[in-house]
Amino acid sequence: MTIKPEISWADFEKIDIRCGTILSANDFEKARNPSYQLEIDFGDLGIKKSSAQITSFYKKEELIGLQVLAVVNFPKKQIANFFSECLVLGVYGEDKTEVTLLTPSLPVKNGMQVG
Repeated sequence: MTIKPEISWADFEKIDIRCGTILSANDFEKARNPSYQLEIDFGDLGIKKSSAQITSFYKKEELIGLQVLAVVNFPKKQIANFFSECLVLGVYGEDKTEVTLLTPSLPVKNGMQVG
């Protein structure tokens, strides 16, 4: 396991991590690796789209209504014909193909910030 270099508090404060609720999940046929296209409601920040490689542990139907944590201040990233607007956060398994989503342990208002 590689340990990343130390960052400053100011570096951490630049990352905008918010909680949102998944509204829809669809197969992403054109992605290189098995993925879903997600629409996530971040409250006052609006609805954002994300491509997520989370098919190992999650069925599309199980994702609807699930609250997840995501970085919302990255620039849009084009993946095939899709623009991902946020990065859904998860914990990698040992081979980095299995991802366990980070979720709040209790329900929170969409758009609430992680700190």
